[in-house]
Amino acid sequence: MPSDAPHAASVHATPGYWAEACKHLMKKDRVMKRLISQSGDVALQTRGDAFTTLARSIVGQQISVKAAQTVWERFAALLRSMQPASVLGLRAEDMRAAGLSARKVDYLLALALHFEQGRVHVQDWVAMDDEAIIAELVAIRGIGRWTAEMFLIFHLMRPNVLPLDDVGLLNGISRSYFSGDPVSRSDAREVAEAWRPWCSVATWYIWRSLDPLPVAY
Repeated sequence: MPSDAPHAASVHATPGYWAEACKHLMKKDRVMKRLISQSGDVALQTRGDAFTTLARSIVGQQISVKAAQTVWERFAALLRSMQPASVLGLRAEDMRAAGLSARKVDYLLALALHFEQGRVHVQDWVAMDDEAIIAELVAIRGIGRWTAEMFLIFHLMRPNVLPLDDVGLLNGISRSYFSGDPVSRSDAREVAEAWRPWCSVATWYIWRSLDPLPVAY
């Protein structure tokens, strides 16, 4: 998992396809067989709330796991509930005092406004394909493709997401498949051919090979 994601607090569900995916990956990929065997019974889990998942991802951008968790807790303490309307009711200076940069304050307010105004179609996401959801999310200021892909994996639990912008994924592939030599996006894509249609699951195990403690948004 990338280093800028907060560690899991409360989580809810593991995807029903997990066992099938692991069986496929262990059959198709010798490295995956080793990594999955080493990881025990842990699996991907979701917090179950779209707004919280996206807000946490914004808070965690470009800072360490520990720093992200500290800032998130301070930010959450300002709110009666983690709802868009509550975020919109905060003063920018209080958010800054919680450790958020001015840019992240703007991003969180933009996110809350999109949800409050119904400009994201949460109820339609189940029927939408991955790229359509990414396109909707990246229209929100502060959310790029990487954040949208984390949302697909951690909230919607889409099974075949390959986040090629993720430094942790590239580092893990480098370590496990290329003896530590640098890898390109093209290299990673080639390795992942054996993972399809379960790239999200394989990515999660690559993250585990770097940090055994599971993470959730």
